[in-house]
Amino acid sequence: MTIPALGLGTFRLKDERCYRIVKTALELGYRAIDTAQIYENEAAVGQAIEESGVPRNELFITPKSGSRISVKTS
Repeated sequence: MTIPALGLGTFRLKDERCYRIVKTALELGYRAIDTAQIYENEAAVGQAIEESGVPRNELFITPKSGSRISVKTS
């Protein structure tokens, strides 16, 4: 199995919109999904994956972790 050259990024996708886009991407053949805790959409991504019927061992999920970055401006 090789890592897909193209994946779906979920930054700024929320709730129902995120769910629909991820589920559609999986139906179209996407197998790489980028997400992060900071995106606050993990539940929608997970629901779309579960309901897509695509076996988990066929997917490449790229989670990231860390803290929010704050920029101090004066």
